[in-house]
Amino acid sequence: MYKTIIIEDEQRIREALSIMLEMVAPEEIQIIAYAESVEEAVKLIDRMQPDLVFMDIMLQNGTGFDVLKQITFNSFHLIFTTAYEQHAINAFKYSAIDYLLKPIDPDELKTAIERISLLQERVLEKQQLNELQNNLSKTPDRIILPTQEAMYVVKLEQITRCETSGSYTTFFLTDGRKIMVSKPLKNYEDLLEPPMFFRIHQSHLINVNSIVSYSREGMVHLNDKSVVPISRGKKEQFFKLMKEEI
Repeated sequence: MYKTIIIEDEQRIREALSIMLEMVAPEEIQIIAYAESVEEAVKLIDRMQPDLVFMDIMLQNGTGFDVLKQITFNSFHLIFTTAYEQHAINAFKYSAIDYLLKPIDPDELKTAIERISLLQERVLEKQQLNELQNNLSKTPDRIILPTQEAMYVVKLEQITRCETSGSYTTFFLTDGRKIMVSKPLKNYEDLLEPPMFFRIHQSHLINVNSIVSYSREGMVHLNDKSVVPISRGKKEQFFKLMKEEI
């Protein structure tokens, strides 16, 4: 079982999350403590050394980031909880950090717990947390790409194109690197969107600024010398976008 701490300053949300955890994962989750403030959260995490922490961003006397900066024990899985706001959601996605939207949906909670069971690493990546803080305060211009080997911080302008194969996506960068992540392209389509990016084909998403030429027959030449087809269903939208860019 995952020894779990819930850090949330609203009692009704703490109670609701506890009930849902009992419903969706009674054999996986053991709630060992609750915290409302930064100071209380830091003490509990360091003393009780949980396996899993649900962390609200805004607390009574600070933020979840204040907690993470002060703890000495950091070998646990972290799931942030946040109120619905599109910019915040994008910030989490760009930073590759797990989150749940309030009010929390039981099915999404169950999926988040199942996802944890697939992860080996528990140590919090400062790189991801730093990017999340940056992305919450401004429009994201970088994305974190997690692989089995490392966490790669990539500027959006460095992405030439993305190509998906099954549940994997390969990012082709301007410096010649290829980074493969174990997520389908659909996971990134909402982040890498027009006018800078365009899903040109079921298997391909391109950086519009990388286009060298394109033909009416439906082939796009990029500055890395690759040639990408335009799907029939995307032609009209693509040519419209190109006219707007001119």
